[in-house]
Amino acid sequence: MIQIKNLSVFYRSKRENIKALNKINLNVHNSDICAIIGPSGCGKSTLLNVLSGIITEYEGEVLLDSKSLSPHIHKIGLIPQNFGLLPWKTVEENCLLSFKIKKEKINSDILRKMDILMEKLNIYHLKKRYPSELSGGQKQRVAIVRSFLMKPDILLLDEAFSALDAIIKEEAQELFLNIWSENKINTFFVTHSIDEAIYMGKKIIIMSNTPGEIIEVIDNPMFNNKKYREEKKYLELYLHIKNLIKKGWDN
Repeated sequence: MIQIKNLSVFYRSKRENIKALNKINLNVHNSDICAIIGPSGCGKSTLLNVLSGIITEYEGEVLLDSKSLSPHIHKIGLIPQNFGLLPWKTVEENCLLSFKIKKEKINSDILRKMDILMEKLNIYHLKKRYPSELSGGQKQRVAIVRSFLMKPDILLLDEAFSALDAIIKEEAQELFLNIWSENKINTFFVTHSIDEAIYMGKKIIIMSNTPGEIIEVIDNPMFNNKKYREEKKYLELYLHIKNLIKKGWDN
């Protein structure tokens, strides 16, 4: 379980301390996938940076299974907006990068799982190519393989679908959820899209304007429902989230 207790984050400038997050409290089970949505500048990426270990100075606690969350003792997967692929390495080398960095042995089971994931995401035939030879959707699939292959304790996505065209984005979202459903890794993703939050978030975390606070956490009944827009509750939920975000701007 992820437990966030009274988390506050400050950015220090020459003139003042700016509070980015204010007393965030959240409990999330290990098989949850959480959408984080709110006004621009509300601290969504700051929260993700705390969870990733990039930000280490904060007030409060962040625990994973009762231990302080740390990249030194936990495996943390991250898919950034630009997918984070090294241009001088092949698709296969990028997928195995986390093992190289941690100096972990790459055995036949890992290679077999990599090939299975590549097959499922239809990029197996690209394994010897370089990122410059791939489309945006293909790069994202490589990032997905790399993240799930390392079996992270927590997986983080920062606007990972925003750079894709609409049709490719929907396909990428579906493929991601298919892989996620087989692995059930505790996942947090930042999004500006209400539709994306409704489709991909088991829990939807709505944040206020700066300093970021959690306004509401919604247990989403339309998670992973490909026909969610046809559901009677869709418009009601969409408008509810939209109004909360608007309210967050006004705070």
